[in-house]
This record gives sequence, C-alpha cells and structure tokens, in this order.
Amino acid sequence: MTARLTLVLGGARSGKSAMAERLVTGLPGPWTYIATAQAFDDEMRQRIRQHQADRVPGWQTLEEPLDLAGALASSAAAGPVLVDCLTLWLTNLMLAERDITAERARLLALLPTLPSPVVLVGNEVGLGIVPENKLARDFRDHAGRLHQDIARIADRVLFMAAGLPLALKGEAP
Repeated sequence: MTARLTLVLGGARSGKSAMAERLVTGLPGPWTYIATAQAFDDEMRQRIRQHQADRVPGWQTLEEPLDLAGALASSAAAGPVLVDCLTLWLTNLMLAERDITAERARLLALLPTLPSPVVLVGNEVGLGIVPENKLARDFRDHAGRLHQDIARIADRVLFMAAGLPLALKGEAP
C-alpha cells in the first residue's frame, strides 16, 4: 500500500532528496517537484542546477519559495508531489517576515485533504548544540515544531543517515 503522506528527514547530504525522488518516481506520474529554494548566490544557483541535473526525466518543477500550501493545492490533483524542502521554506518565510504560525497551520490543514501522495523533505536541525543567536534558535524551534506536526499526520516518516533510511513511522521502502 502506498503511503499517502511521507516525511523524509535527515542532515545535510544524508540522501533525503534522492530517497524522496525514488519514492515519488516509483508511483505512476505525472510527478510534480515543488522546489522551495531561492538562489541568493552563485553557489546556491549551482546546487539547484545540480539537483535538477540529478533528477530522472519526467518531472514538472514548480518553484515556490513562500506559498507552499497554494502550490500543493494547485498541483496535487495531477499526481504525486515532492516538496523539497520544508526547512528552506521556513527560512524563506522568516526572511520575508511572514506569519509562520499561520502558514504552518494552513499547510497542516491542507495536507490531509490532498488527493495524491505527497513526499515532504526536511532537514533535521535539532541534533546539534543550541544555537548561539535568537534567529538560529527560532529557526530550529520552528523546524522542530513543523516536523513534529507533520510526523503526527504522516503515514510514513523516514530518517536518512549515510543514504540509508530508518523508518520512524510506517514501513521503510
């Protein structure tokens, strides 16, 4: 049975995006990739190009740094959706001084209503030391709350380490 909502967490270069892509491409298409990254510098532009080049053909990519709920609502009727990534989305919301609590509530209300499978990717940022400044602590706290809220309603939650999935909820692929 296909998980309707999957959350894939992990640290940097843990294999979370590749796993999320495999989960979605294992389903009948069309597949939508909602990318939340914003390229503020050349290094980030190169990372985005590399992510795009690594994908198998057949993805419809939707760049949406802020209105994640709107992007999901408009694309999930077509087929499976991958969102990469929740923590970049939170960063964008913070930089734009958006109401994160309201945006999180909007996303959480929408997720159970979507007709197609959705795979969400997020960076686990709560395993390290307590950040030294308020902005970084606020970001870590927002990410932790968002991941917990999504994990509660998800059918499957995977934690990635060294390219290997650990099923925290549901079955490992």
